[in-house]
Amino acid sequence: AMRTAVLIACLTGAAAFAPSSFLPSTRVRAPVQAAAPRLRTPVDARRARPVAASSVRMQTATGVDIAALTRAANEARGLAMDSIAAAKSGHLGLPLGCAEIGAVLYSDFLQHNPKDPQWLNRDRFVLSGGHGSMFLYSWLHISGYDLPMKEVKNFRQHHSMTPGHPEFPNSEHNTPGIEATTGPLGQGVVNAAGIAAAQKMEQAMFNTKDHTLFDSVTVALCGDGCLQEGVSAEGAAFAAHEGLDNLIIVYDSNDVTLDKMAEYTQSEDTAARYTAYGWEVVTIDGHDINAVKNTLDKFRASKNGKPKLLVCKTIIGKGIDEVAGTNAAHGEAGVKYVTEAKKKLGLTEPWQVSQDTYKYFEGVQKRLSSKYDAWKQTYNNWKSANADKAKLLEMLQKKHTPSAADMFKAIPEISKGKDIATREAGSIVINHISDLVPQFLSGSADLHGSNKNYIKNGGNFGRGFDKTYAGKNFYFGIREHGMGAIMNGIAFHGLFRPSGATFLVFVDYMRASIRVASLAELPCTYILTHDSIGVGEDGPTHQPVETTASLRVIPNLDVIRPADPEETVGAYVHSQQRKDGPTALILTRQNVKTLDSVPVQTRREGVLKGAYVARKESGDLKLIILAAGSEVQHAMAGAAAPRR
Repeated sequence: AMRTAVLIACLTGAAAFAPSSFLPSTRVRAPVQAAAPRLRTPVDARRARPVAASSVRMQTATGVDIAALTRAANEARGLAMDSIAAAKSGHLGLPLGCAEIGAVLYSDFLQHNPKDPQWLNRDRFVLSGGHGSMFLYSWLHISGYDLPMKEVKNFRQHHSMTPGHPEFPNSEHNTPGIEATTGPLGQGVVNAAGIAAAQKMEQAMFNTKDHTLFDSVTVALCGDGCLQEGVSAEGAAFAAHEGLDNLIIVYDSNDVTLDKMAEYTQSEDTAARYTAYGWEVVTIDGHDINAVKNTLDKFRASKNGKPKLLVCKTIIGKGIDEVAGTNAAHGEAGVKYVTEAKKKLGLTEPWQVSQDTYKYFEGVQKRLSSKYDAWKQTYNNWKSANADKAKLLEMLQKKHTPSAADMFKAIPEISKGKDIATREAGSIVINHISDLVPQFLSGSADLHGSNKNYIKNGGNFGRGFDKTYAGKNFYFGIREHGMGAIMNGIAFHGLFRPSGATFLVFVDYMRASIRVASLAELPCTYILTHDSIGVGEDGPTHQPVETTASLRVIPNLDVIRPADPEETVGAYVHSQQRKDGPTALILTRQNVKTLDSVPVQTRREGVLKGAYVARKESGDLKLIILAAGSEVQHAMAGAAAPRR
């Protein structure tokens, strides 16, 4: 009698992330370089490269109340000082150094509606330097989002709406106005490229000659650290190549990093580098409200096929003279000087926001509401004239996907009696998935031909050649990390479900992006082929013997390694059923045995359960064999072998 059962373990779940307030901070620490020796008088002399006067700076921005915005900027500085002092941790530098930028963004530039944070045609703002989160929380509160003062005071506390780094609305946090989870530097600027790509796609899919339904832009705020990270270079090259002229990166260029002044670790001309990528670049004084407003307005109007980089020369920690312009401003070292600093800014109360500022931003909200109401009328007219497009948009907005049962019914049996690689099976399944889930997108880091994940008749995304912005296939180039961060941006945007492919052994290049997707509960799919020593003659550099195990330990990442074509169907269906996190599909290059002895339905549905019994014992149970992926065929053969 056969006494061995074979249990196929396809899917692993994982423990939930620890609450953000319990996680160790990676960037809150005392500066290595002591502040005192670096101080100069006056503090404003810390600007290493003064910005020459330009036409942008000298013009007065139309309709801008400089006095009101200056007052609001100083009050935003005060909120950051008080919240960081109360939390006894945090980063003062960016919120204080970029206050004028925030005042312009939230009063006179961003197309948004604090009363409807999910408005489809809103501009997106991404704080790439997430450690400066009090910048974002201060401006969300001041501009009228549902972020009450008690939450601003609760900065960095467990279960508050103001965690240490911004977190995209998920099961742990639901802070309105947060467009992306940012933490590891550089991720946010590339997330912004992904959001901008999704905006281009929605424009191509839904705008008509009679109705411009979508015309939004994406703005990201970053610093020297973000642009030193390699992923930002990958994203910058992609954005320029694909003509994402709706992407604006505001570079907080304060010449300071955490350990030392930036000149200690960088000497390149960043503006020239981005010009070489194909970006439109302008350098201004980041504390000049007129210059910030005028340049941003020109960037919005520019449809030249170039993403935009606004280099803002700023003073880190501006407002606290004892640390301003030095690396000591990076953390909370300036907290002990807060009381005197606030007095100099005219702030006499803790967490002070004047009624004049609240009233001013109520006026801003009224102005924004009139634009919002006009858009709603455009939407209604568009909907009446474009019933099919309206139905599709509503489905995408609701994030609808067919049930697993309906998807299984629509996908025929893949390869009965024929042994094929699971990546080959995936090439068949993915085209059925595309038909069933129109928001499904598929990209690859220059390996469409090897990963077998190309959507036939899906078109290619981008500009030039045979590309359009409605294309469903993304050519990311040899940029795995950039691919992962761009996918996250597309998912943050909310209408589309991105997937991206590479060899499994290269997934470590994009691990940081996968971890963020897991934390943010994004429905991304990673198609990772060439999964084992079966890669063979490529040698050990391409044999990912430890990689699957390393993916399984990432909280909230589902990892599926199907054993045959029908399990591959189940794996893809599961990935499209998930709405609370990403899925990694681990596929073979080599052919595997089709498990014809197991019913098709059992194999497909077994994946959804995580594991199933492929061969049951026929007598007393003596041994259980656990296997997944290409090892299942060997486990089945071993279980059937005669025993002594």
